Amino acid sequence: MRQFCRRLAFAGLLLPLALPLAAAPTQSQLPAKVQQALKANKLGNNALSLVMLPLNGPGQATFVNADVSVNPASTMKLVTTYAALELLGPTHQWKTEFYTDGPLKNGVLQGNLYLKGGGDPKLNMEKLWLLMRDLRANGVQQITGDLILDRSHFVQPQLPAFNDDGGDANKPFLVTPDSLLVNLKALRFIARSEGGKVHIAVEPPIASIKIDNQVKALKAAKCPSWPDVRYNPVSQFDGTTVVVSGQLADGCSAQTYLSLLDHPSYAAGAVRAIWQELGGSIQGRDRIEAVPAKARLLARASSPDLVEVIRDINKYSNNTMARQLFLSIGAQFRDKADTDDAKAAQRVIRAWLARKGLISPHLVMENGSGLSRAERVSAREMAMMLQAAWNSPYAAEFIASLPLAAMDGTMRKRLKRTALVGEAHIKTGTLNTVRAIAGFTRDSNGNSWAVVAILNDPRPWGASAVLDQVLVELYKQPKTSGATAQR
Repeated sequence: MRQFCRRLAFAGLLLPLALPLAAAPTQSQLPAKVQQALKANKLGNNALSLVMLPLNGPGQATFVNADVSVNPASTMKLVTTYAALELLGPTHQWKTEFYTDGPLKNGVLQGNLYLKGGGDPKLNMEKLWLLMRDLRANGVQQITGDLILDRSHFVQPQLPAFNDDGGDANKPFLVTPDSLLVNLKALRFIARSEGGKVHIAVEPPIASIKIDNQVKALKAAKCPSWPDVRYNPVSQFDGTTVVVSGQLADGCSAQTYLSLLDHPSYAAGAVRAIWQELGGSIQGRDRIEAVPAKARLLARASSPDLVEVIRDINKYSNNTMARQLFLSIGAQFRDKADTDDAKAAQRVIRAWLARKGLISPHLVMENGSGLSRAERVSAREMAMMLQAAWNSPYAAEFIASLPLAAMDGTMRKRLKRTALVGEAHIKTGTLNTVRAIAGFTRDSNGNSWAVVAILNDPRPWGASAVLDQVLVELYKQPKTSGATAQR
């Protein structure tokens, strides 16, 4: 408990101001069918914090356990992405650059090649390939010096590692942020059974990753929904060997994503793999060092606009990109008093919310993604922020980044065959002890609401049905006469 309190103190983001609600009828009881859903899942009423606010029409605001400090899981990404929209701007971009400290003669770069990361959350293999194509277009073919990675853009915080289920630490969603984050550090393994043999490939083809293929080919079988192909990485002095076992029927394929290398090894391995495919060579070794002041720029790539980045973060609940964005806020506004970019982001977001008059005494941000036991908020605080976002100049961009009920993102399989298909933009959150939703939805009269429902319980299994019932009940507002209210 003492260690947990220290973590809270380290990550603390406590905001002192208050924002009163506009005068409106309120209720403090859960809808009857939501209570029934809680009971059916053996959950107490106190497990659920709920706020429902009418935004542009008549309606009764609801506050139940609204001022309890709760873990919001991935709905915390709403705070990070909305803050980024207003603090960095919707057209903010990240830069990734190649430099050199030597001359280029007849296709030979007689010096070192520097790759400087700018914190791009979406530097995928395609973007890196295009950047290296620019090197080739500028006449570079052979590099006599070293490949040097500049990872100095972020001042990295020392945060506790988090693995909710204590299982495989190689899961891609656990990848930490980095100034030079390449392809989310993901390795894609593809198993394909053909002609009595099973072939295993890995993308990108990083030289330090070796395959020990022990998968058996089956002649006559149907392709299963969950292929029996297992990956066991074994670290060795010269790289990592992945032992692949199981069985796969002829004509079937399977793929999985793993994160096996540290950031420098992955970035350097990806650069070398692409450069080799482009017919180039790098004679030197890999190093980490800052770009010298007198180095010459060779090529530069820009990320997509922030609007596209937050869409990936919220639609698919990408933890690594959210953490990358959180540190980007800190790096943009860091001052001498900030010991790292997480502390800087906390300070800047605190000041931004204060300028809006938002009260958030329960808000604690550690890494900005919700993949944390330390992060906290109350349902009222989250709803107040959503209300502010509704009135923001960037409301359309923010709302469009959220999953559409029964249509895409993490909501694509929920609320099907209900009247809410396409009517709600909802961010989800899931940890072992948390189920949460937060976002914007419409009622049967076409009026819009902000809704926050966060359930904290040691055994929240099946609780997603409770949260779906919240949205269904909210939709069933009494019919009103006259034209539907508009934004």
